[in-house]
This record gives sequence, structure tokens and C-alpha cells, in this order.
Amino acid sequence: MKKVISSLFVGALGGAFALAGNYYFDQQSSSQVTSYNPYAAPVQLTNYSGLTTAANAPDFVASAEKSVNSVVHIKTIVEQKNNLAYDPFQDWLFGGRQRQPNMMQGSGSGVIISQDGYIVTNNHVINDATKIEVVLNDRRTYSAEVIGTDPNTDLALLHIKEKELPFVNYGNSDDVKVGEWVLAVGNPFNLNSTVTAGIVSAKGRNINILEHNAQGGNLAPIESFIQTDAAVNPGNSGGALVSTSGDLVGINTAIASNNGSYQGYSFAIPVNIVKKVVSDLIEYGTVQRAFIGLSIQDIDSKFAEEKRIKQLKGVYINGLTQNGAGEEAGIKIGDVVTKIENVTVKSTSELLEQVGKFRPSDKINVTLIRAEKEIIVPVVLKNKENSLGVIKKPEVVRTSVNSLGAEFEELNTEDLTKFNINGGVKIAKMLPGKLANAGIKEGFIITSVDKKKITNVKDIQLMLENKSGGVLIEGMYPNGMRAYYGFGL
Repeated sequence: MKKVISSLFVGALGGAFALAGNYYFDQQSSSQVTSYNPYAAPVQLTNYSGLTTAANAPDFVASAEKSVNSVVHIKTIVEQKNNLAYDPFQDWLFGGRQRQPNMMQGSGSGVIISQDGYIVTNNHVINDATKIEVVLNDRRTYSAEVIGTDPNTDLALLHIKEKELPFVNYGNSDDVKVGEWVLAVGNPFNLNSTVTAGIVSAKGRNINILEHNAQGGNLAPIESFIQTDAAVNPGNSGGALVSTSGDLVGINTAIASNNGSYQGYSFAIPVNIVKKVVSDLIEYGTVQRAFIGLSIQDIDSKFAEEKRIKQLKGVYINGLTQNGAGEEAGIKIGDVVTKIENVTVKSTSELLEQVGKFRPSDKINVTLIRAEKEIIVPVVLKNKENSLGVIKKPEVVRTSVNSLGAEFEELNTEDLTKFNINGGVKIAKMLPGKLANAGIKEGFIITSVDKKKITNVKDIQLMLENKSGGVLIEGMYPNGMRAYYGFGL
């Protein structure tokens, strides 16, 4: 009996030692793992905890709800003719056969900015369109009228006949900060009402896309884009870039891409430029562009060393327009502009953006560094003709040759430079008549009639009022395509 009790005691004692030893080694092992990896990432399980500070996260839901109903789907139809194999004399001699145009469909986005139907989009979305259709988020469809366009900023203003529409409020793009959350709202790949989120990656970006894509040249494009990493794809053009409060801060315009689709960065026109362009188009019918009359250059370390500039900030003045706003204000070559009004400018694109917010005759304060001293110079801005005052929209003149069926518009200096021509008359509105029957489309610029140069509407009237028989018209479309048309009067 004593042996049994002794055996049980020894067994229990051994088990106790075993458990104690196992506990000791477990503790040692755990301690060794923790001390061996002092740089372990602070990871945790992804279950939801009510202790997280969700109140500090941006409210994308509220911003999306405020903006999604104000963004529209824009559908366009562009008629294109292949005139390369067209013989105008065949139509002239054999009765003017009607050729069927090639119909191309386009798609983009737009932003409602007022309850009475004004819509902002990109100029490249509606350029050369013969029909523009606007589809609201609730699927109502309208035909849109083009109020005006501005290729220099790639903006266009449309209007639909409707009231009490949801619209987005303007924000202030000067207040947008790098790192700030934003939403891109649009219709990529015909996917209506798509919302994506990202941050502002940079401001004042110049990507040379407007000048590169200009047909016949562009006089003075303004590129000072807001760069974001919100996903933007084909069809997003003209859509809204909004803040987390739901205010409009930009119009989505372009993407950095090697394949045509989103690859990480997108670009939007700052809303402060949008506000100025829209206001001008509504009030004047054309954009009142202000010019400061300076030739400017960015500053880098090499340039600063060459010019003995001590601080790498601002924009260097390397030239002045004769009798321009800058010269008359006393700005000199070698000055460095650091502010326009109270906004700091660090690049040529930012300077052009700030000046672009004003109109001719506006007086602004320009802060300069001259001889290492800061001075403030008041400057009265001028227009593109280097004078004060607003630029009038070209008047549309109806020709007395009623059988032609068109209203003509005389070209201004900017148009002549853009299209690299010495003269011409633009068809502002096409009506039923001889020109439409010949296949000529609205926007066509007539440069000659029967080999005689056309410079104004009066030339058209004099040459065609008492004309009979065959007529040969030569000219070009705004996209640069030249065309010839023959018909009989």
C-alpha cells in the first residue's frame, strides 16, 4: 500500500514539475519572439471597433449626394464628310447629288451651375457637334444650345430650357490644398453618375495639352490644372471635381495616360477660371481675356545662378510688350513676380491663372522682387488688342441672298491668326437653301468664291446677289479640313 501511495505521489510531483517547466519555456519563447523583432509593423485585425475615430474621416457620402444630381451626361453627334475624292464640278454639272455624311457619336459630362439650365463642360466635348443632347441623372433628356466656347481654357457653356434644376455651388480653387480629398463625378465609358475619390496631388500643372491639340494654333492657352489621383476615364471630360463639402473646385479635363485610360493622374480646370469664363460668356457672349503684357519664365537653380537671383521663388520677367500693361506700370526686365493681388505665384502657369481671373481695365496689385527688395506695383490690365475696354462678340449678319440659306459671321483678328488665313467669312447658322443642299455645314469658313478672295460679308453679297449659273466655293472647317463645293444659282 505504501508503494502505491509513494508511486502516486512521485507521479503527481513529476506532473507538477512538467507543467511548471512547460509554462516557463512558453514564457521564455514568447519573450524571445517579441524581443527578436522590435520593428514589427503595428498591424491589427480588420474587424470594426467602435473606438475608432470615424468622425475624422472625410464624408464622401454627403459630398456625392450633393453633386451627383448636378452632373449630366452629354451626347454629341458630329457629321464628317470625306472631301478628298469629291469633285465639285460633277455636282455642278449633273444636278447636285446629295452625299450622305459620316455620323460620329461622342460622349462626355457636364455640370449644372444654375437652376435655370446653364451647364459647363469642356470645349473638346462639344467641338464641331451638330447635335448636343443632355441627359440628367433622373434620365430626363434635353437638346442643348451652345452659349459660347473658349478654346484657350477648353471650356464651353451650354443651356437647356428647364427650371428648378439641381446645381452645384462654386468653391474657391485658390483655397484647395495639396493632399486634400476630392471627388470626381462624371460618366466614364457611358457609365452614368460615377463617383471616384482621390487627393489633390499638385496644383498649377501645365501639361501643354491645349496648345498640342489646337486646330490651326491657339493664341494664348491658360493651363494651370489641379492634378489629382481620383480615377478619371474617357467620358469624364467636363465632369465635376468637388470638395468633401460638395462644392465645385474644378472641371475634369484630361488624364496622363499612355493607353487612353486612367493610369494614376487626372487634371481639372480650376473653378476660379471657370467662374470668370462663364460670367463673360453670359454677359458678353465672348471671353474678356486680360493681358499683363509680360514675357515670363520659371526659375530653377541653374537659371537663378546665371541671373544671380538669391531666392528660388516667383516668375522671372524676361520681356515686355511694347505699350503693354506691364511696361506702362513700370515693371522692368529682371523683375521677379511673387504675387498677383494676395495670391502667391511660383510658376508661369500660376501667374497666367491668376491674371486670367480678371478682365481688361481691371487694376491689380503685382508684388515684385527688384534689387533684392519687395515692391508692389499697380497694373491696369489690357485686352488682346493691347487696349482697354471689352471685346465685342462678332456680329452675325444675314445675307440678302436668301436662296443661299445662311447667316454669316465676319472673322476677327484672333480667328484669322488661329486658322492662319488672311480673310474669310464663317457660316454662323445654316438654314434651308443652296448651301445646305450642296452639303456645306455650319461653321464652314468661306475663303473664296469662283477663285476670288472673300474678306467680309459684303464680298459675299456683291458676288452672289446677281449671280446665275454655277458657283464654286472654297474654304475650310474649324478643324483645319479644307473643302470645295459647287452648285448652281
